[in-house]
Amino acid sequence: MMVDNDGLNDRELSTVVQKLWDNDVNRLTPGKDYRISLQGKAGDSMGVSDSDAAGFPLFTFVDENIFKKETFLAFISLLDNYESDTGEPEIVTPEEVAENHKFLDSIVQTSTMKIAHKYLVEKRLSPEDDTAFKEQLYRIWFELYARRGSSRPDSSGFEHVFVGETRGGRTVIGFHNWIQLYLQEKLGHIDYKGYTAKANSPQPDENKHILALQFSWKNGIKPKGSIFIGVSPEFEFALYTLCFLSSPNERVRVQFSLYDVEIVCHHYNQKHIGTTYPVLLRYQHPH
Repeated sequence: MMVDNDGLNDRELSTVVQKLWDNDVNRLTPGKDYRISLQGKAGDSMGVSDSDAAGFPLFTFVDENIFKKETFLAFISLLDNYESDTGEPEIVTPEEVAENHKFLDSIVQTSTMKIAHKYLVEKRLSPEDDTAFKEQLYRIWFELYARRGSSRPDSSGFEHVFVGETRGGRTVIGFHNWIQLYLQEKLGHIDYKGYTAKANSPQPDENKHILALQFSWKNGIKPKGSIFIGVSPEFEFALYTLCFLSSPNERVRVQFSLYDVEIVCHHYNQKHIGTTYPVLLRYQHPH
């Protein structure tokens, strides 16, 4: 159980996250801007799944005009900058550094990131100056570190969460972003295996913005993953940064819109994001 102070902190965070949600003007509308096909429930196989509960792709339609928006364009340009296998050192070129900065420049101008920044400044967790704030974001998300079992810097928070990594070529780790999922599925690199749901979890449907799922990528399997669907890059970036900086807990519970969500956020050496993703606890059906 969370102690009272943490509960208070979570209520306060929920208020801010609600503001992020309300100001996420680039969020896509399910059924209009995109459509997904859930199909069957995936098995609990932790190895390479031999059961496929979905014969068709997850995404049946995405209005790709959204990808022309500045933050989406800048985000997508980062997705091909990484070597997916852990243990392979990352070589970051000057062009890739420039792309990272361009992405940060684009998102700090958005309403969602400004709301998160204002809150973090009030809590003395982030510098008020935009340039210093971007430097903080760069450290948290883009600075390389060595993942478990590796002796050389081979990973970053951004790569793990938004791009995805493979371990030993057989297991997919991280990979909690719908845009990367959609683009990789379109290229034929993703095989969606079906949704996952615990007995006491909310059942998924095509209109929810959070989905637990199983898929294979390249030669590896992601037995259980959880992602936001249809939200903007700036919303996720703001939300995860907020949880990382404002809570020492690895699980933060927030309530916003129709969602009661646990944000899992593992700190790596207290300086970087190890992983972070949403887990849907409850869903309030609209009347």
